[in-house]
Amino acid sequence: MSRKVRFILPGVPQHVIQRGNNRSACFFKDDDYRRYRYNLQESAEKNRAQIHAYVLMTNHVHLLVTPSEPHSITHMMQDLGRKFVRYINRTYQRTGSLWEGRFKASLVDSDGYLLTCMRYIEMNPVRAGMVNHPGDYRWSSYAANADGQADPLVHPHSLYQSLDETGARRRRAYRALFRQHPDTDALHAIRQALNQELVLGSEAFKDYIGTLTKRPTRHGKPGRPRVEAMISTGYSE
Repeated sequence: MSRKVRFILPGVPQHVIQRGNNRSACFFKDDDYRRYRYNLQESAEKNRAQIHAYVLMTNHVHLLVTPSEPHSITHMMQDLGRKFVRYINRTYQRTGSLWEGRFKASLVDSDGYLLTCMRYIEMNPVRAGMVNHPGDYRWSSYAANADGQADPLVHPHSLYQSLDETGARRRRAYRALFRQHPDTDALHAIRQALNQELVLGSEAFKDYIGTLTKRPTRHGKPGRPRVEAMISTGYSE
């Protein structure tokens, strides 16, 4: 079976997820998280991709990325994968695959959905029961976006910047978004678009992308439900 072709449009954000092989851990100690962030920054700059939000969980990662070129994200993830897997295998004297196949990605409609997607990503550790507040988790972009902590990996999206003209008020407005969790429908829409590699956005945006790419942008008719076992410690999508 041929691989599903991803939606890739330069200048349009994508929500990316990559899972550990068989849902196994891909980070084992603090140095691993630091190395991944370093390698990600290096690969993003090399391939002209901008990271707006991220979270590094025990056995998967989420990224919100805007590519500048058609292959920016694919090349970034390939470059990152080679470097980080080589580091993990050398450090822990292991062999074999670290990641569960190729990454998944969904196109994100900036208007009305980008900030929701950022919040979804940075709330992952809270949903997983690892921390009570996203600011308590070290390996995400929350500290940069909400508190102004220096993070060379994070490039603010124009929609985030439009929250307010001044940095302090912008961050205050961003923190206010976290006072309520995304509703069930929003969570379902994000997960469905990501897992099926479709489009997250308004109906008009989906129609526009469908016309532009000549491809279906919505999920088909539901079939037999897929049963997935979710690990209760350190795992949330």
